Amino acid sequence: MSAALQPFGTAASRLALAYLAVFVAGVSLLLGVGYLLTQGELERETDLVIESELEGLRDEYQLDGLASLQGALQLRSDSWGRLGAVYLLTDPSLKRLGGNLTTWPLQGRPPGKWVEFALVAQGEDEDLIQHPVRAATHDLGGGYMLLVGTDLNQQRRFFARFRAAALWGIGLTTLLAAGIGYRFARRIGARVSGVAQTCESIVEGDLARRLSVEGSGDEFDQLAHAVNLMLDRLEQQSRTLRATFDSTAHDLRAPLHRLRMRLEEMLRAPPTTPERILPALNDVDRVQRTLTVLMQIAQATSGTPPTEAASVDLDALARELIELYEPEGRARELRISLRSAGSAGVRGSRQLLAQLLANLLENSLKYVPPGGEVIVSVSRENQRVRLVVADNGPGIPSANRERILQPFERLDRDASQPGSGLGLSLAAAVARLHRGRLTIEDNLPGLRVLCDLPAEN
Repeated sequence: MSAALQPFGTAASRLALAYLAVFVAGVSLLLGVGYLLTQGELERETDLVIESELEGLRDEYQLDGLASLQGALQLRSDSWGRLGAVYLLTDPSLKRLGGNLTTWPLQGRPPGKWVEFALVAQGEDEDLIQHPVRAATHDLGGGYMLLVGTDLNQQRRFFARFRAAALWGIGLTTLLAAGIGYRFARRIGARVSGVAQTCESIVEGDLARRLSVEGSGDEFDQLAHAVNLMLDRLEQQSRTLRATFDSTAHDLRAPLHRLRMRLEEMLRAPPTTPERILPALNDVDRVQRTLTVLMQIAQATSGTPPTEAASVDLDALARELIELYEPEGRARELRISLRSAGSAGVRGSRQLLAQLLANLLENSLKYVPPGGEVIVSVSRENQRVRLVVADNGPGIPSANRERILQPFERLDRDASQPGSGLGLSLAAAVARLHRGRLTIEDNLPGLRVLCDLPAEN
């Protein structure tokens, strides 16, 4: 069964449950602390009110005596029903002298100031109701005792409602968070399941499949975009590899067949002369050149950094190669010049970079007509080095510029020209190996090949 159908067995569900536990614990802690703080504050407030009332009655007794205190208690005798206030004044034998209590509610005199007890009173529906009371006692002297307290029934009901509301809040919050977590786990499970199924299809051979991108811009979309780019690159390399194998087989079949026929002819009709051997050697040379270039392309396409990587000054390298190809350019009535802004260092293989520039120069010398010009430019812009080989030859139509960078690809007009169609593809592979890019543009007229490489720090 898929992860989307069993979300609580996945990493996403475990993460959701962990967040749920933390969230519920946080809400519970917040409500619990609020409850305890509220309870403590109300209890302190109740004690302050009792102490204040007790202090006032004690002052009344000290100023005007027992009769005045009894009168004050008589005025407060109806406070039980309205405010829940409790008063009692007793003689030395703990018999009532005043207040709204009929009897002393405790067993003897209390050992401390604060006491709690319960009173039973008749409610509105004539049922007996037990009222919890918190009170403070004071010995007035001479055995007289004064008790002042308050009914805690309303306060206890408030705290009961507070607890119920807190528990309901925790329960509803838990349900809401669980629902969100379940939806999250299902969504993540569905996305992961989709990725897994797509990858399985790709592994089984469906290289055209791609991961779905929902357009939300989240991590899954970023992952899908990166994987799809990788799959596009792999598919492109696979197509290039198939085309290279097909083209290699086609390109090498003819010279190898000719070589075999010539060798068989030599065996049938000796003696062998240099004139008969020379065409066979030319065919062998062509096969060797093709295989050498293919091996260089394979090395460059593999993405493995060159083991002989070193600091290479493209400006100095361009000067050396231009000096090397100038005699051939003069023989073809072409002018080769260099435009440079100074030293431009890159990190890489000097041999492969020289091969890249040599291929571009040979390509221009091959197709630019007499009287033409080839300009090599080397410049550095920020953290990039740009190498440009421009000519005023026939150029390449825009529709064929991407295709011409693939191995063995040639224009129909160049079919009569010598070559195997590997020069530009090798140059592009070398550029990619050095974390650069080779592009072809129109020079109006002619061709402009740009190689953009990262500069050496």
